[in-house]
Amino acid sequence: MVDRRQVMAFRVGAQQLDRAEGSLADTAVLDIGVQDTGPDGGRWALAARGVDVAPLTGDDVVMLWTVRGAPHLYRRADVGAVAAAVEPFSDADAGKRIYDAAKPLKAAGIGIVAALDEVAARMREIVRKPTVKGEVSGRLAEVMPKPYLRFCRPCNATHLYEMPFRLAAVRAGLELRLDTSPPILERIPRFRPADAPGDRFDLVRAYLRLLGPATPKHVADYLDAPVKEVKARWPRDTVEVSVDGETRWLLAADEAALASAETTATCLLGPFDLFLQAKDRATLVPDAARVKELWPVLGRPGAVLADGELVGTWRPRKSGRTFTVAVQQWRKLTGSARDAVVAEAERLAAYRGVPLAGVDFAG
Repeated sequence: MVDRRQVMAFRVGAQQLDRAEGSLADTAVLDIGVQDTGPDGGRWALAARGVDVAPLTGDDVVMLWTVRGAPHLYRRADVGAVAAAVEPFSDADAGKRIYDAAKPLKAAGIGIVAALDEVAARMREIVRKPTVKGEVSGRLAEVMPKPYLRFCRPCNATHLYEMPFRLAAVRAGLELRLDTSPPILERIPRFRPADAPGDRFDLVRAYLRLLGPATPKHVADYLDAPVKEVKARWPRDTVEVSVDGETRWLLAADEAALASAETTATCLLGPFDLFLQAKDRATLVPDAARVKELWPVLGRPGAVLADGELVGTWRPRKSGRTFTVAVQQWRKLTGSARDAVVAEAERLAAYRGVPLAGVDFAG
């Protein structure tokens, strides 16, 4: 039996939020993917884990649309294994991952995986050179039949459904060029998917390793996959763990690390940091009101992690050359905790390339 504080400390250690420096090769979160959403996205998540991100280029990392259709960073050397890892488990799984786009395909008698392959084939034909997403979408709309398409009222145009578009990109061997908005798609050099991802990149195992202890539903929710598909691929080398009375599972190799987990780490986590992607939000934040504050429908803040606990939210405030970090405390922070937060804010400002004007503590 373990309590939630041990779970939190275990995840801090597993995700290396307590280390001062590291390299891409030994950064564990890159095995599952680092979501790159917003200005404090993928690179800031790596910087928070001690990686020097200033020299990183497209030779080092690759950006792909993968889990939940979101853009994620990976080591470029791992792209073949990642492509195998993010494959849908089955047609039913693929249907769940593409949401409402599945209904017209099923009605037309088109298998979902087959549909993704068809979209991927057309995408690869279109993207022979770096191409803006909008152009790819427009040309797809000209060549794909009706079950693949939807009318978009805001654009007053007909497009491919968004999730099949995104999930087919890796199948087509396409990456997103770093730091482009709107996104530019281009072919991955010498792309060849692996036959299997292997244990390191297997998404069920990676979730348990980095966000465990967990249940099959937690993993399924993270992947947007059916629970039964996750259960069918549940690792055999897991052990049962009772977390505050709930039965969960952990990779057996991590049992000792969970039992001994302790941390004093302080971090400013970006809104989509992997630590906040865990699907047991009540474990991360027991107060339901705070859950709504940290994960609103729109405009997520970042989270303040101090001594292994989420103790508040933060938002950047930039005006011209002035950069301030506004912290909303959920409890009064000690002097040493505030000093640690300020130090992290200094690191964030350096990452953004602006001087820090100050940290505003409220609450």
